Amino acid sequence: MIGVPALFVDKLAGLRYCGAMLADAIDPAVVRRALVIKLRHHGDVLLTAPVFRVLRALIPGIEVDALIYKDSLDMLRLNPDITTIHTIDRRTRELPLFRKIATERRLLKALKDRRYDLIVHLTEHPRGALLVRILKPRYAVARRYPGRRGRWWRKSFTHLYDVPARQRHTVETHLDALRRLGLVIPPEEKTLRLVAGPEAWSSVDGRLARAGLAARPFLVIHPTSRWLFKAWPAASMTALMRQLLAAGHALIVTSGPDDAEREVIAEILAPLQPSDALVDWSGALTLKELAALLQRARLFIGVDSAPMHMASAMGTPVVAIFGPSGDQEWAPWEVPARVLTASSYGCRPCGFAGCGDGQLSECMGAVGVDEVLQAITDLLEDTQTRACASS
Repeated sequence: MIGVPALFVDKLAGLRYCGAMLADAIDPAVVRRALVIKLRHHGDVLLTAPVFRVLRALIPGIEVDALIYKDSLDMLRLNPDITTIHTIDRRTRELPLFRKIATERRLLKALKDRRYDLIVHLTEHPRGALLVRILKPRYAVARRYPGRRGRWWRKSFTHLYDVPARQRHTVETHLDALRRLGLVIPPEEKTLRLVAGPEAWSSVDGRLARAGLAARPFLVIHPTSRWLFKAWPAASMTALMRQLLAAGHALIVTSGPDDAEREVIAEILAPLQPSDALVDWSGALTLKELAALLQRARLFIGVDSAPMHMASAMGTPVVAIFGPSGDQEWAPWEVPARVLTASSYGCRPCGFAGCGDGQLSECMGAVGVDEVLQAITDLLEDTQTRACASS
């Protein structure tokens, strides 16, 4: 159509979408319900939050649901942009066959009852393509995955998208699915959203009061990750914490509940003298409680992990150490941050489970204690207004 601009803005409906530039752009007016599928771990699921937010912002009246693993539920639960969260329990695979079938039937019925017009599948999990074929939405979008997913995958979706060879942040890659549908992403809608909830706030405030930290600024240190090959050496973390305590900072140490993570924490803390300014809550908090704690914190210090993304979602400044994982894809999102890497290791990010898949990442050990301490000092100075606002 001659003279029609590439970007249409329907001021009455508040929609933004591409028309002339994208021949197969969806018609947002017919999309009443959407399902976003992300069958991955906690941090990956949290980074989908802007997808729900953008869909709600651009398509008035839409109901947006999620399909995730049950253990990641707290990453999205209470999010006002999400209508219904469907979950898959990973433990279902351990059930007898008849119970597996019954569980799958219940899930399929719940999904069919919602009658989705759009499915946004954000991983290469084959279940997403299968669900598209079963649920038959008007539109369905997924990444192309050349060389890994073939004709059956391609024919399952109405829209497929590619990602650039040059790495971009995972949030942007998620939003590429919506761009492929013809939606134009408002920059102000890209923020992460994580809701702790009143129970978590009450619990954490009580804990802080009992620890004598209710009115004192504190730093949260989360030294571990689900994948321990991402962790900084225990001796380095001990040395850093010793210097932070000597400088007068109060520290709260957190970790996941797994025995392996708690063993790392015990190794880090063992050489340190007991102190009222050093609180160990490793393995003791729910994900919602951790979210509440992070929003109260002056700063988060850790590695590439779900809690790092949670800190970003709660608006807390982040100092993060990266090794084998890519900081371009997984860096703290839209918060003041310092990201430290071993520049002398040209092989990173490699994506391996440690050097040679040996579970030990030499590039993590190459990041010095003084570097991290300086980054913390600089970021605390740069975000001093946060400390004033919270005091």
